[in-house]
Amino acid sequence: MKKIFVLSFISVGYFLNAQSLSNSPYATYGIGDVKYDNTIETSSMGGISTAFISDFSSNFNFGNPANNSNFELTSIKLEATNENNYFKTDYNNTKSTKHSTYLSNISIAFPISSKIKMGFLYQPYSSKSYEVLNSETIGGVVHSNKFEGSGTLNTAQLAVSYKVNSQFAVGARANYYFGNLYDLNEFTTSTADLINGYETKNSIRNFNFTLGTSYQSIDTRNDHKLTIGATATFGNTSNMTTNYINSTYYYSDVDTKAGETIIDNKTKSSNNLLPLQASVGVGYGSENHWFLSGQIDYKKGEAISYFGNSFDYKDSYRVSAGGWYLPNYNNFRSYFSRIVYRYGAFYEKGNLEIAGSNINKFGVSAGVMLPFKTSSITRMSGLEIGVELGKRGTLKNDLINQNFVNLKVGFNFADRWFRKQLYN
Repeated sequence: MKKIFVLSFISVGYFLNAQSLSNSPYATYGIGDVKYDNTIETSSMGGISTAFISDFSSNFNFGNPANNSNFELTSIKLEATNENNYFKTDYNNTKSTKHSTYLSNISIAFPISSKIKMGFLYQPYSSKSYEVLNSETIGGVVHSNKFEGSGTLNTAQLAVSYKVNSQFAVGARANYYFGNLYDLNEFTTSTADLINGYETKNSIRNFNFTLGTSYQSIDTRNDHKLTIGATATFGNTSNMTTNYINSTYYYSDVDTKAGETIIDNKTKSSNNLLPLQASVGVGYGSENHWFLSGQIDYKKGEAISYFGNSFDYKDSYRVSAGGWYLPNYNNFRSYFSRIVYRYGAFYEKGNLEIAGSNINKFGVSAGVMLPFKTSSITRMSGLEIGVELGKRGTLKNDLINQNFVNLKVGFNFADRWFRKQLYN
């Protein structure tokens, strides 16, 4: 059984790299729709992770790698996401919907010793998957603009945590981003023989690093906990190579260009794809019973090439609050008393500013962890279910309002693997 899980971990990774993910028209800018961090446990609690140290021994925290003091088992997680987006704009009173289902997370984590814990994670970071056609008639001539985007940027992570003492821990995470993102803008008229196309291809191979720290104080009189955590992501290495082509052509087949003439061809490199990020969180709770946390995330603005021009992202921040509740795990007469219930909410000041309007986002979330029959308080394995409901964008200035409902389902398999038995 353990060999099957390991082989599944490897094979699913190949599938994850080939996925096509749905997203909003705002994915036309920059590196697309950012999916990270989309683990069920984190997203069900509004996105909190910086000051979240799980009370259970089977949950590894990749958001803040320092927060794994209680992790003692080998854990394998497989998670999938179903996205449902509903778009509306006052421009021509247009409405549309998009749906997508994809494998959103695969990870394995295990303890090296009582103080050192390690985990590997693989998931999509961002994606582009859009097609927009705009046509208007001027003086009897039809002018058409077509916008297309595709590609996925994936991330693979290696996280290590070290427990300094009973209260203080530190952690580090190496992040590798890889993938190709494409944007294409085609313009033509009903009287033209050729199409004018502007194509941007971003080839990304990038490393950066995340450092984390956490402090937890436990009141032994009532088992209440105060947790403080912080992270910083920095140190880009490698870069993003952008190839920009402006050309004219026609299609001899559906997807086959012919008679192409290159007007302009540029290649540039940049290393500010993933800028400085920082997070601070505070949490308070009761051992094996409940937890509540608040968190602030900051991301520095950046510039990225878009259709041959520089596009500026703004500084952004996100405020999250959430937690979990476990009624009574020792009540074996009631299964519902042994379910972990999660809840959360968030507001995000977006890094996009279009036509003088910020593209902000907010939402609420909830989830449950349904323990397996063999699960116990020291080996919390089960079925994870989470849901996010929210809104992004605005109807101002003919922009797009996006409502979304995201359903997430996954499994956490945890056991004491890779340890020698003292007795047979």
